[in-house]
Amino acid sequence: MVSCGAALPLLRGDRDVLHVFDRNTSALFPRLPEGSVVLAPGEDSKNWAGAEAILSAAFDRGMARDSLFIAVGGGMVCDLTAFAASVFMRGARLRLLPTTLLAMVDASFGGKTAINFGGCKNLVGTFYPAESITLSTAFLRSLPRRELLCGLAEIVKYAMLGDAVLYEDLRKRGEGFFPPEGGLGDEAFLLDVLWRTLEVKARFVREDPEEQGPRAYLNLGHTFGHGLEAATGFGRFTHGEAVAWGMMRALRAGRRLGITGERYAQEATAFLKALGFPEKVRGVLAADILRAMEKDKKKKQGEIRFVLQRGPCDNLTQSLDPAFVAEIVEDGLECNV
Repeated sequence: MVSCGAALPLLRGDRDVLHVFDRNTSALFPRLPEGSVVLAPGEDSKNWAGAEAILSAAFDRGMARDSLFIAVGGGMVCDLTAFAASVFMRGARLRLLPTTLLAMVDASFGGKTAINFGGCKNLVGTFYPAESITLSTAFLRSLPRRELLCGLAEIVKYAMLGDAVLYEDLRKRGEGFFPPEGGLGDEAFLLDVLWRTLEVKARFVREDPEEQGPRAYLNLGHTFGHGLEAATGFGRFTHGEAVAWGMMRALRAGRRLGITGERYAQEATAFLKALGFPEKVRGVLAADILRAMEKDKKKKQGEIRFVLQRGPCDNLTQSLDPAFVAEIVEDGLECNV
């Protein structure tokens, strides 16, 4: 069940409920429920130690399989709490309150849980849908524009993959989607975009809940993007910035192979650049990105299959020659001098 509103949700204080925050989201509330877990923000908490902190707190509270884990935070908190809930006594109850736009459209919805491992993004995880998700635009009002744009990159991705009308609506709104001076802009439009984005994702998830087929299309830009994130220590670029760069790499690859229509590739790339996402990045070596990509969890039979597009909502996966991938990555880097 997904609900949406503008007010901050009330937090329960029962002993059979465990709330998980990071220090950023805990600061949004004047008082936290007793025994809450508060993690350091960022990807450095998304690991075995972070999961153990949640599991230890649940054990110390005497929680059981019918107890409730509640994640209040961004993608890291949602992914990590969901992972802990999925393995605690082989599965406890789970509720998610995503506080970032990225988490609302990506991490919270679809049932994927994860921690990072071995320097790779989301390498260890489970499929474990939450029993409910609450979306509140009140959380979004506290976010800087860069963080909002991080989520917008994923929204654009979903539109490119599954809703051509939404894609054109976003292109018409363009770089003015979030005002340069800050704030959410047209909140009614944002809520409409949120629902339409989740409808796209829901179609892919219902058809392929454990990513054995077409749900893999939702990884558009992610193989390149995760490689960039890992190569730069999961801190220099936001996930949205890395994925947007990855989508531009995929569009470039498709154009070079004669798969992606020239006009669509140019328009989509120009749109992503107009939103402020870099087509070329500096200060990172292609070899480091490629090394991280080799560990990609989507590898099958020793090959990484990349999501490409012929045009809007016309998707395919294809393995690519490593030398060609290296050229595409190199093309997305500025000269490191």
